[in-house]
Formats: sequence, C-alpha cells, structure tokens
Amino acid sequence: MTDAVDTSAGERRRPPVRVVRVVGTGLVGASVALALRRLDDDALLPDPSPTALALSRDLGAGRVVDGGTEPDLEVVAAKPDVVADVVLAELAARPREVVTDVASVKAAPLRRLSDAGADLRRYVGGHPLAGRERSGAVAARADLFEGRPSDVVPTAARMRAAVELGRAVATALGARVSTMTAAEHDDAVAVVSHVPQVAASLVASRLREVPDRAVELAGQGVRDVTRIAASDPALWTQILSGNAAAVARVLHAVRADLDAVVTAVDALAAEAPGAPADGARAAVAGLVAAGNEGRARIPGKHGAAPTRYVPVPVLVPDRPGELARLLHDVGAAGVNLEDLHLEHSQGRPHAVAEIAVLPAAAAGLVRALVARGWTVHA
Repeated sequence: MTDAVDTSAGERRRPPVRVVRVVGTGLVGASVALALRRLDDDALLPDPSPTALALSRDLGAGRVVDGGTEPDLEVVAAKPDVVADVVLAELAARPREVVTDVASVKAAPLRRLSDAGADLRRYVGGHPLAGRERSGAVAARADLFEGRPSDVVPTAARMRAAVELGRAVATALGARVSTMTAAEHDDAVAVVSHVPQVAASLVASRLREVPDRAVELAGQGVRDVTRIAASDPALWTQILSGNAAAVARVLHAVRADLDAVVTAVDALAAEAPGAPADGARAAVAGLVAAGNEGRARIPGKHGAAPTRYVPVPVLVPDRPGELARLLHDVGAAGVNLEDLHLEHSQGRPHAVAEIAVLPAAAAGLVRALVARGWTVHA
C-alpha cells in the first residue's frame, strides 16, 4: 500500500493543530518541538528527566507545564525498545487524542500495541528519516526534517483522519511524506539505513589495530564510508534488535555477495604469472558496476531524480575566512553550488574543497575562480 511521495511536502503549510504534546526531548523530539514553535504552534514537553526538560525549554522548544491544556496531537519520541509501552500509556491516559511516534522500527511496536488491545484507530506510526551523529536536545535543530523523507504508517481501518493529521504535521515540518505499511517500512529501512550502519561499523572497526602510519593515509573515501560509524552503540543495539528479521535477510544477501568477491580476490591473489584466474576480474568488475547502478537510484537534491554533477576541486588555504571567500566567489560567478565536500590534506596548511555543480556550469566556474586567484585542479 505504498503511496508515492507527496511532492508538495517541500511547501511547508500550517498543520491543522495548535497544541502538540511531545513526549521525549532528545534530538528528534526536541527538533519536532523547535520546528513547531517556528510555525507558532504550542509545544508541550513532558519528560521524566528534569534536566532534559529544562534544557529543551531553555533552547526554546516549548513549555514544560501542560496541566489543563488539551493537545491536538501527541508525538512520542521514545527509544525503540520502550516506544510501544509509552504509546500504550498515552493512548490510555488521553482517550480523545491522536498519538504518533518517530521510532525507526514499526512492526514490532505495532504487534505490542495490538496484543495489548490498544485503540489503533487513534494511533498512526511515523518515522522521519533524519538524524545526526550527535544526540540529545542540545543537538536539536528546527530544520532537521527539511527535505528529508518521512514515513506515515497506518495501523488500522477507519483511521483516515489520524493518517491525514500525521501527514499534515510531517509536511509542515518540511519533510517529504510517503505512506507505507509497517512491514514495507521495516524492509525498506533495513536496506537504506540499518545495514549501512552495520557496514560502516564493520569497515571502521578494521581501523582499530592498523599502524598509525596506515590510518594517516585515510582520505575522503574512508571518511564517507565510516561517517555514521560514530553513532550511539546503545541506540543502534535497540534499532537492530527491533528490526532483526528484516536486517538479517539483507545481511545474508550481502554475505553471499561478499563471499563471491572474496572467492574472486583469493583467485587473483593466487594467480600465477601468465595464467589469469578465470572470471575473477569479471566478478570484481560486476560488483563495482552493480554498486554504480544501485547508487544511481538514490534520490538527488531535494528528493528529485538523481542528477549528475561535475566536481570542481579548489585549493583552500587553512586560514580564517578563506572558505567563506570561496563560497562568495562561486555565487559571484552566478553558479549554484549543488554540493560541497571539504578534505584536509595530511600535514599541509590547506584543504581541497570539491564543489559539485551542473555539467553546463563547470567550465565557466573554473574560469571565474582562476580569474579570482584560486588554484583549481580541473
């Protein structure tokens, strides 16, 4: 029952709510509250931790005291292993309120709620696929959900109003909204989120025991692959446990592919001069080509169709204001910067800024930057 992505999601509109109760003031919960406050909606912030509450309040996320105020919607931002119990308690305590959540797994909490006899007509699952390597309210941002995908997961028949409310709020936060069943959602995030976390952690773990001189050779490739390996181990244990079946299916498929590559590379390592290993190079090339095809399917900027960009590498002195000067000069050249990667050179007082632009703009940008004194590795 997957719906197409709501293409109007980037057009933020006021949701049909004025008061939202956000239970849990970590990164996602506090970011939801900050985004709602930016829309002039009222966010109520119950939390068992007085310190977390005070921090969220001081950051401008909302009001701590909610006595006597009837919210239009409740957003439960609890950890995956307790989210079902929190949702169950809130549904029981507030018999007229629609409750949603932001947990990254959906099927297991839904089974728990169903087994407990919860009123599923007032519960709609949700999952904004947005986050940061940092956690807690101090890392919260009002624009965390801008342009990011967000799933709404219906859980019962005759709940159209609850689903539409969940979609409207996610859209108001700036997200690109789609609708999936719980099983579809968990299968999807296993591939695009959960297994990538495992893969990043596996690659990063290989760096623990290699000599320092080897780690010093690390470039942008290993940084890109291992970026999410800095994530919270306790949280990811909960996430992977909650979606274990779907993650296991993907990992078994990855293991089969990896076994084939290991076999091919072993054959290449044992290859005698003048007697090439049959099919080994084709197997390696096939893996890289398959990766090209898969990566090409990832949505491009703002969720649009993938677009090919041309990188323009520019040498940036490691001095205050230099990156700002470069960005100013790119704008002065009339070129839209589509993406930016910054890589610091080992032991050198400069960095390489890789500016991604549309192919038609690349040559003109190179000429304009060179004319302004920049060293461009075109």
